[in-house]
Amino acid sequence: MFSLVFQNKDFLVIDKHPGISVHKDDNEQPLLAEIAKQTGDKQLYLIHRLDKMTSGLLLLGRHQAAASSLSQMFAEKTVQKFYVAVSAKKPTKKQGIIIGDMAKSRRSMWKLLPSKTNPAVTQFFSTAGEEGRRVFLCKPHTGKTHQIRVALKSVGATILGDDIYGGAAADRGYLHAYGLQFDHAGERYEFLLPPSIGEQWSTLPEGWSTPQALPWPKLPNQK
Repeated sequence: MFSLVFQNKDFLVIDKHPGISVHKDDNEQPLLAEIAKQTGDKQLYLIHRLDKMTSGLLLLGRHQAAASSLSQMFAEKTVQKFYVAVSAKKPTKKQGIIIGDMAKSRRSMWKLLPSKTNPAVTQFFSTAGEEGRRVFLCKPHTGKTHQIRVALKSVGATILGDDIYGGAAADRGYLHAYGLQFDHAGERYEFLLPPSIGEQWSTLPEGWSTPQALPWPKLPNQK
């Protein structure tokens, strides 16, 4: 279900495996129970969420005070998050910013709207992958449900293995929480975890090993 990446007295960072849900199922959270069994924690607090198909870095608080502080960081958008994804399709633009409000669509889908009242904001780069695939590095500035999946679909590049949004069939959904950077209790934490599960990941470009240093497309309010 997971691999432990880091732990201290306040929080844990895990690599959530693809196909594992973080949501409550019949009032139980099997993932959190499994982690607690390994770490000896009586209670763990989910600080943010990953979709079931998404693998990668997930942050968990080990006590109420830490959970409150860490959750506040996400609410204030001071956490930097980076994701990698693979598509079998070429995007309509190779890099840029995708901005728009999101609304529920049919079934469990969401859609991107042209309006920008409370928009999802995603910066991205892409590069050629193996066998005609396209590899994406995404930096979301908001935490909307299915944000990156909908953003990439909006530029014509549905994520490989994403059944809900019409991605090409694959052994898993090819979206991975790759980087997490934040300050906590006076210390800077930076985690970077390349994907390890899946047959169709391409080698990531060398420059993506320091995603925060890349020349990201400017946000609308940036000079």
